[in-house]
Amino acid sequence: MAKYELLKQEGRAKRGVFHTVHGDIQTPVFMNVGTVGVIKGAVSTEDLKNLKCQVELSNTYHLHVRTGDKLIKELGGLHKFMVWDRPILTDSGGFQVFSLAGLRKIKEEGVHFHSHIDGAKIFMGPEESMQIQSNLGSTIAMAFDECPPALADRKYVTDSVARTTRWLQRCKTEMARLNGLEDTVNKEQLLFGINQGAIFPDIRIEHAKQISEMNLDGYAIGGLAVGETHEQMYHILDETVPYLPKEKPTYLMGVGTPANILEGVERGVDFFDCVYPTRNGRHGHAYTSQGKINLLNKQYEKDTRPIEEGCGCPACQKYSRAYIRHLLKANEMLGMRFMVMHNLYFYNNMMEEIRNALDEGRFASYKEEKLYGMGQINPVKEEQNS
Repeated sequence: MAKYELLKQEGRAKRGVFHTVHGDIQTPVFMNVGTVGVIKGAVSTEDLKNLKCQVELSNTYHLHVRTGDKLIKELGGLHKFMVWDRPILTDSGGFQVFSLAGLRKIKEEGVHFHSHIDGAKIFMGPEESMQIQSNLGSTIAMAFDECPPALADRKYVTDSVARTTRWLQRCKTEMARLNGLEDTVNKEQLLFGINQGAIFPDIRIEHAKQISEMNLDGYAIGGLAVGETHEQMYHILDETVPYLPKEKPTYLMGVGTPANILEGVERGVDFFDCVYPTRNGRHGHAYTSQGKINLLNKQYEKDTRPIEEGCGCPACQKYSRAYIRHLLKANEMLGMRFMVMHNLYFYNNMMEEIRNALDEGRFASYKEEKLYGMGQINPVKEEQNS
């Protein structure tokens, strides 16, 4: 079993290191989202290392329906396939139960899908999700869960969370079996359970207590950033995180903006992931210490400065805002690549700054300075699909 070392605390904020079979993860950490085994925007695994990426995140459902997990296993597993020797976390496919609402039917045994690619019938339950993730050989596998809508009614959420708990037990049993097989790609694959409960603090807390007793390798908080306000999300974290094991990593799934991450760290979160830096980058939005800027705006047409002064990313080292804007306007892939690389570097570098601030016992002041610089002392809700 992997070992999580809690090195330091400042209030509830945690500074740790998570030892895995694919290397150590310094926390807090932002995981770079490569849904189908690649970061959108023509970013290679070699680039990721230069961008300070510690953990790459891929998606079980998407790799299952396109290319196929059995073929990836035949080719040596996802690490070998994508030429990445650092940790990989695979999402379970549970979020697709939420996002593909029109294409699925949930039952006790699992979920019946229609593929979003060709309409083919797919069934995925806890055992199938674990088998797919075992074929991929990721460092960390996520348990299969249902992500209920944030504003779902209490009865629906109660029933959904109870089923997620039953599914988690099935995931744990199946992973133990798979890790014992002779031909398993990664016999030390880890399992993180997922806390659900929408915006009902009492359901969240009770669920956190139940899954904490299962002695898993880590614990995630799911079902946030799916329609509730930032204030509701922070309230749920305030209420729930204290009931998850402090000596295990805590992962806030699918979150978020730089401000969200700073607020999450303050509340005891170790792991984050989000498509914002890559998706927004491809649409011309750059994250900077002065806030988010849209390079497609005409004001940058003759701007010879880098995206951000002093930034160590490859784009800022050599190229101007004006040139990158020109590439974006011309729909050149290089423009998207530069934007994605800058944004990932910004996020990964910010996490390094957070870790340094925690090491030095000055996270509170760092957080305040960072939020002030970005004009986010009172963070406003960012559009989910920008």
